[in-house]
Amino acid sequence: MNRWAQLVVRRKKSALFSFVAVILLSSIFGFQSFGLLKAGGYDNPNGDSTRVMELLDSKFATQTPEVVLIADMPELVDTDSSKQIGSHLLNELKSVSGVEKVTSYYTLGSPASLRSTDGKATYFFVKVKDDVVQSQVGKRISDRFTGEYEGAKLYVAGFAAISAEINTTISEDLAKAESIAVPLTLLLLVFVFGSLVAAGLPMLVGGLAIVGSFFFVWVSAQFTDTSIFAMNLITGLGLGLGIDYALLMVNRFREERERGKSVDDAVVATVNSAGRTVLFSGITVAIVLAALGFFPQYFLKSFALGGVVVVILSIAGALIALPAMLAILGDRVNKFKIGRRVAKTADRGLWGSTARFVMRRPLSIALVAIIGLGGLFSLGSNIKFGQVDDRVLPQDSRAVVANNVIRERFSGREASPVEILVKGAASGDVLDYAVELSKLPHIIRVQSSAGIAQNGVIDQGYAPMFASYSQNGYQRIQAVHDVEPRSVAGQDLTTEIRKIEMPGHTPLLGGTAAIYSDSQDGIVEQLPIVALWIIGFTLLLMFLFTGSVILPIKAVLLNMLSLGATYGFITWVFIDGNLKWLLGDFFITGSVDTSSIVLIAVVTFGLSMDYELFLLSRIKEQHEAGLSTTDSVAIGLQRSGRIITAAALVLAFSFIAFATSSVTIMKMLGIGIAFAILLDATIIRALLVPALMRLFGDLNWWAPKWMKAIYRKVGLDH
Repeated sequence: MNRWAQLVVRRKKSALFSFVAVILLSSIFGFQSFGLLKAGGYDNPNGDSTRVMELLDSKFATQTPEVVLIADMPELVDTDSSKQIGSHLLNELKSVSGVEKVTSYYTLGSPASLRSTDGKATYFFVKVKDDVVQSQVGKRISDRFTGEYEGAKLYVAGFAAISAEINTTISEDLAKAESIAVPLTLLLLVFVFGSLVAAGLPMLVGGLAIVGSFFFVWVSAQFTDTSIFAMNLITGLGLGLGIDYALLMVNRFREERERGKSVDDAVVATVNSAGRTVLFSGITVAIVLAALGFFPQYFLKSFALGGVVVVILSIAGALIALPAMLAILGDRVNKFKIGRRVAKTADRGLWGSTARFVMRRPLSIALVAIIGLGGLFSLGSNIKFGQVDDRVLPQDSRAVVANNVIRERFSGREASPVEILVKGAASGDVLDYAVELSKLPHIIRVQSSAGIAQNGVIDQGYAPMFASYSQNGYQRIQAVHDVEPRSVAGQDLTTEIRKIEMPGHTPLLGGTAAIYSDSQDGIVEQLPIVALWIIGFTLLLMFLFTGSVILPIKAVLLNMLSLGATYGFITWVFIDGNLKWLLGDFFITGSVDTSSIVLIAVVTFGLSMDYELFLLSRIKEQHEAGLSTTDSVAIGLQRSGRIITAAALVLAFSFIAFATSSVTIMKMLGIGIAFAILLDATIIRALLVPALMRLFGDLNWWAPKWMKAIYRKVGLDH
């Protein structure tokens, strides 16, 4: 670190301009990434449901429609006037660029299942070409056909249409969030730093990290599906971490200048101390975020990519661009002061007094804080996990309105039946299986090569209609249901269907409900590995930083306590429906998105470790200087408390701006992370950490002799 600092100081202009030039060049491609990103990514590619979709394509040549259009006719759908409207609509849909095939109630033999219960609305199914961006075609169809059409009322639903709505809404919401977060952040930075020049440095680090990350997202999108939601994490985390690291570095630079060091020596000392903490804490955050890559869904993998990249670039900005700027600016970093003077370093003040107050009565304060956090945790006793569907959009969104028409006016979810494939089954086996399947609650009918089964009775007269359901050695069975497929009810239905056996055969389940169920199972299966990765590396890295066994264990336990309280708060808001007056209206589905909850847990765990290391580095510095644990904690908190609080507030502003989004999971992501950050910077750092360190005393720094020997050789704080 010392050699690196001296190199940056010697080549300060070259280091700064080269770093900025590389980022700006990468932005040429980076800003093109937005049009390549997708709004999906919740499905498990390793589940049976994915295999079923592949077999349907290869063995049955089925084509799953990406766009579903509902036509609400002025008269009954079987009248001549309605048929004429349907014919015109079919031809116009076929003419849309990117559309491969269109089918409808009229081209499929007018099956009753494709009529609404009142007989006036019917389905049109659009298959999009494989070599085009589906969401763009979905938007094209939605823009052109939603609304009045020759006397009929058209509604556009389906995955491509929902993706288009989410993409458009997210892009607009991101711009709105930034327009709120950036001015508020600047005001807060000016107040914290006390000068306009110093306040601009965090924006430099954060801005470079964000723009540079876009390039890597663009590269990823060239080779694999990448989620548009990763952009939100990059923006919030890049701005927040850039500010965190700049706060730490600038504050330390001022301290070194107060001690009489020259500008260059002060920069070198800053990199050696605060820069080392930035490097280590950033590596810890990056490793924690990398755990998201274990999950099979590309939604979470995209966050792993975006999170790791933006953290690495934030570190690079803090250790290249920022020291170079400090060396160039020198004391001009304090130019254009706001207020009488720039705050100077002091060993006594509000945070030090708070720490000493807590350490005089550590047991009672620790108990009160833990009980309070436990109370928040209890709010999550009714938490249920679900998955994203159209209802994450505003209730007046045209995709939501279209899906509500399907929910309210059709007896079954015709566009999303349960698809079942069985290899080598005889027709008698299929018949018995279909009959048993039709007895399940919420199953409207079961259609197969044996006929149509309803309520335990099969009509084999329909068998010729479904003769194509037996092909290439496979039997295809469809179960039309009336539940929301991407919901707890959809998962329960899938579980009940999988309990029904076909002697000698193993049915494979596909369709939207099974895809949802497999996705949930994929997350649950990976959780132990993710938890082991995060906790294992956190304990190891914190030991190498502190030389203690106790401090890493305590940090992990406090983070888990904080996460539990955050989950309780999220449940209270998004399941119980509180704070709508503040957050704006959102659809209460009775569950929270599993992927988003996992994301909040991983991101907040990483950021909590960031603040833990900021604090421990200062406490450890004082302890190694010979001070007692009590004095070390008091002085360490005094010197870092203001920085941690300011960093937490700024980061909270960065994420809480997402609460203005009209997409529910963005609200949850912003509110959840902001709440966890503020909880961590106040209750955890200001109360529980001092209380527990006072209770443990010198035991805080304990480790077995053999581990101490390892620390002395390879400790990352040396």
